[in-house]
Amino acid sequence: MNKKYNPFIKTNNDTGFGSNPSELGGRFINKDGTFNLKREGMSLINRFSIYQKMLHLPRWKFILVILLFYFGINVLFTFLYFMAGSNQLQGLMAKSEWGRIKEVFYFSTQTFTTVGYGRINPVGDFPNILSSIEALTGFLSFAIATGLIYGRFARPRAYLAFSEKALISPFKGKTALMFRFAIYKENHMLTNVEIRVNLAMMVEENGHSSYKFYDLELERRRVDSLPMNWTVVHAIDENSPLYGFTADDLKAGDVELYVLITGFDDVYSSPVLQRTSYTYKEMQFGAKFLPMYRESKDGQTTILELQKLNNIIEVKAN
Repeated sequence: MNKKYNPFIKTNNDTGFGSNPSELGGRFINKDGTFNLKREGMSLINRFSIYQKMLHLPRWKFILVILLFYFGINVLFTFLYFMAGSNQLQGLMAKSEWGRIKEVFYFSTQTFTTVGYGRINPVGDFPNILSSIEALTGFLSFAIATGLIYGRFARPRAYLAFSEKALISPFKGKTALMFRFAIYKENHMLTNVEIRVNLAMMVEENGHSSYKFYDLELERRRVDSLPMNWTVVHAIDENSPLYGFTADDLKAGDVELYVLITGFDDVYSSPVLQRTSYTYKEMQFGAKFLPMYRESKDGQTTILELQKLNNIIEVKAN
């Protein structure tokens, strides 16, 4: 690796990552843009934010948490009503124990949601206090759930899909590193889109291994709008930290690209960003991307074929 490292190529040390390879595990940034990092050394209550967690949960997990909370809180209050004595709930009609449990559970859901059909009502101080607390809990819970749902829908996102591979391909008589991305949502548009690509590489200097970070020069860093796909190109020439590298060199250097894209969302009138990364395992030599758009049959519209985002063809090196 020493023969590949050029100390005169400008490095960028403002990445937020350390430089000691023995203390780093795996990739720096996950494919979904989250940082591959866990924190410890402080109590969970200080580190964990329920609000942030719920905003970032996958949709199916978010719905599942809401349903489990709704079911669980009503099971709890059903148990408390039975602890107070089911005879203190007036209007129960079931004769069997299981039937009474179901009736009390349904009474709990009606109280929690403030529906209150009126057939069953509490008698005595303790069940009335319980039903009052449950009604208040229901009000607060639905207010929080409404806020979370609004926060998830109203949070601006870039909605970018990235190619699975970064390619090292012939480019204008030389070689270039390239990957591409596109917006995948209908009626979604980003303007003033800017991209920054950093390269992390482990190098050896004076017998000591450390990570160096490079801000890669790109063929284009900014576009006014992004209706189509964008193929990001870094020319590998004498000024590139990847100059002369082979696949084995990428592996030996534990090379990783991490990508930051920022833009302005016209729908929400808000800036957005999205991150991703490519490790040396996700870089391929001797291939280029195939076009991912075509003309409509009537010749009046351009069709962006998102299913072709990862379509490549092998090519010979220059």
